[in-house]
Amino acid sequence: MPSLPDGSNDGNRSSPLLWRIPKFFLRPFRGPIDRARRAFRAAAYPIEGIYYFLRHPEFYPVFLGRLLPLSIISFLVYLILFTFAFIPQLLFLMIFQGKAGAWFNAIVLVLGEGHVVIQALFEGFFVDEAQVDIFDATLINHGLTDLVAPHRLLFPDAPTSVKMLGKPTTKAEFQPFSLKQIIELIVFLPLNLIPYGGTVAFLMITGSRYGKLSHHRWFQLRGLSKQEMKRERSYWSWEYTWFGTIAMVLQLIPVLSFFFLLTTSAGAALWVAKLEQRSRVRVGRPVTANDQAARNQPDEPVYHDGIYHDDPV
Repeated sequence: MPSLPDGSNDGNRSSPLLWRIPKFFLRPFRGPIDRARRAFRAAAYPIEGIYYFLRHPEFYPVFLGRLLPLSIISFLVYLILFTFAFIPQLLFLMIFQGKAGAWFNAIVLVLGEGHVVIQALFEGFFVDEAQVDIFDATLINHGLTDLVAPHRLLFPDAPTSVKMLGKPTTKAEFQPFSLKQIIELIVFLPLNLIPYGGTVAFLMITGSRYGKLSHHRWFQLRGLSKQEMKRERSYWSWEYTWFGTIAMVLQLIPVLSFFFLLTTSAGAALWVAKLEQRSRVRVGRPVTANDQAARNQPDEPVYHDGIYHDDPV
């Protein structure tokens, strides 16, 4: 008796075709979807940095001991600007933009002016060391002591990652002082005079510059040359734009700007920890001794052999 044809084979033949149809129509959207996903992920790191900072009380003395006095000074700077500069600029903008747009843009304009003053006076000289400490401590918390150890003294018996940090043995900068960045802030401030899109453009342009410098400390720890740093920044330029834009928005918040500088440093380190973890796993296997030798990385962290002394910061 002849057997009936099995329809399952037909279904198997047709199912790949059915899957290809939606893939075909979604193909033009793959690029934009991927870029949106990367932008969202990078923009989330400054926010994650806030949560991470608040969950680690060992970071608090870095802010309270070093930056709280500067936060009070920044409050005075903003108070003076909003007292004497806000109303004239608001009235000027109302001529061209109406009440709603003028209020928003005038606030951002004055906040930007205050950020320029504070950055020029304080950030490059007083804040960078604290940012380096938060960045390095976050890397240590994620098991990347071998990345930090060759570049600063460490006390392995210290109770927390912050107190584990000793003096740097090589040049340590979270972000190099950039006169160009300050000039760009001043040059692009007038963008806030443009209705609607001007403020967004100002934040994204200045944020792009800030984002490209957010991994400068990581590049230092890896011993990259200026050319290699430039290549890395070019490769991650899309992500740096969105990371920097969110970081810039946070830094325009009066009084809390110095606090958000530290939380953004933690966010940048969280991003680095993720990238390092991925780079240290090749096709599902841990990095071997041969891999480490090829990358010129020491097998064991180099610790300072001194005695740890407790310090409030």
